[in-house]
Amino acid sequence: MATFVDRVVLHLQAGDGGHGCASIHREKFKPFGGPDGGNGGHGGSVSLVVDPQVTTLLDFHFRPHVKADSGKGGAGSNRDGANGHDLVLKVPNGTVVQTLDGTVLADMVGAGTTFEVARGGRGGRGNASLANAKRKAPGFAELGEPGDHLDVVLELKSVADVGLVGFPSAGKSSLISVISAAKPKIADYPFTTLVPNLGVVRLDNHTFTVADVPGLIPGAATGKGLGLEFLRHIERCAVLVHVIDSATLEPGRDPVADIETIEAELNEYGGLADRPRLVAVNKVDVPDGRDLAEIVRPDLEERGYRVFEVSAATREGLKELTYAMAELVDAQRKAAPPAEPTRIVIRPTAVDDEGFTITAETDGSFTVRGVRPERWVKQTNFDNDEAVGYLADRLARLGVEDKLAKAGAQPGDLVRIGEREFDWQPTLYAGVEFTPGNRGTDVRLEARSNRARAAERLAARKARRVRSGDEVGADASDDIVDIDDEDDAE
Repeated sequence: MATFVDRVVLHLQAGDGGHGCASIHREKFKPFGGPDGGNGGHGGSVSLVVDPQVTTLLDFHFRPHVKADSGKGGAGSNRDGANGHDLVLKVPNGTVVQTLDGTVLADMVGAGTTFEVARGGRGGRGNASLANAKRKAPGFAELGEPGDHLDVVLELKSVADVGLVGFPSAGKSSLISVISAAKPKIADYPFTTLVPNLGVVRLDNHTFTVADVPGLIPGAATGKGLGLEFLRHIERCAVLVHVIDSATLEPGRDPVADIETIEAELNEYGGLADRPRLVAVNKVDVPDGRDLAEIVRPDLEERGYRVFEVSAATREGLKELTYAMAELVDAQRKAAPPAEPTRIVIRPTAVDDEGFTITAETDGSFTVRGVRPERWVKQTNFDNDEAVGYLADRLARLGVEDKLAKAGAQPGDLVRIGEREFDWQPTLYAGVEFTPGNRGTDVRLEARSNRARAAERLAARKARRVRSGDEVGADASDDIVDIDDEDDAE
């Protein structure tokens, strides 16, 4: 069974941020010690780093679920929670990170290349960090932000200078085994090679890598055989070498037809037309093979190919072939643009950027999108009225209330921010100063709460009347007056 894996789906979960702590300092003879709740720790992130010692994605094939540690919650006495440990996953050189729909996130080439694929959530602030001149002892703390949760596809594209392509059993594995230290499996049946083999060739002062791609057949670029799975391993190759079997006994096969078939598949796959080609007519140690090689050589040279008659068994012609490979690789390296140093690009926020957008939906609702509003909603404890009032103040200061009104929102309309839905009530918050009250409460919400409780009591009375047989509906106005009276009384 092959142990080479070049494509996996990873299920990543970054760590969640720890919750902040709402605590009041208490000490003998110091009754008003003030807030001392600590901040929550940040969740651990998941990053990928290129390690030259790793050559396959096999580890992720057996362990596709990856989860980083979450941050710890804050505590009293200004004790911050511990941060979650970051996870660093080692991947082979040439790994491409993409989403499930094929969008490329990162192309990781070069030892030490690092990419943060899932970011940990921020820790929530404790009430000591939320205190200010008006809110001196907050009765709430922020919740930790959830970490990123996503699925990504890792694809390995071998980073090799030379790619050997050809039909099954053309002798590619035998060739790479004699020009390098690679020891691939070699046998006399088609599709012996089930995984790409990579070998390093050292010739005088030249060093380059050669990739042996599993045998291609007609239709490989559309999914037949093994070609589609491994054609991506020659995308990064600077030079392609056609390895031709000059001693095949299959009817209808000859070196020229084989090259035309492979070229058709490479063109169908795309992106390889600019790579220089060499032709290695293999197995000339067989008498019939040598005769056929001499016959087809003029035709191949007419088509612009440099042709080498070689034998992996007797090593005939391999020196000339490897020197030609080294010559083309050096030329490609010199023609390549010099690597530029990593630059940090700073993109300042536009002067008129409000940090959020509002979209009017077809169902009459409104959707608020923006990094800050969505993060604030995630960090709000909606079981705490003071925390809800604090969120409303932040949204009003950001301009969400005003922009909703300009977009045509009416009181009671549905507004979505992130995964939360609200009934918009602008008069409750916008422009209203915060008045300190009992910890965990907000006086601006009390009127709405009282009215809701009165409505519940009204519904209960109506239900009792229905059960007792009284008619309901004729004197509904009296019930409405009752709500207002109870609201005023409270």
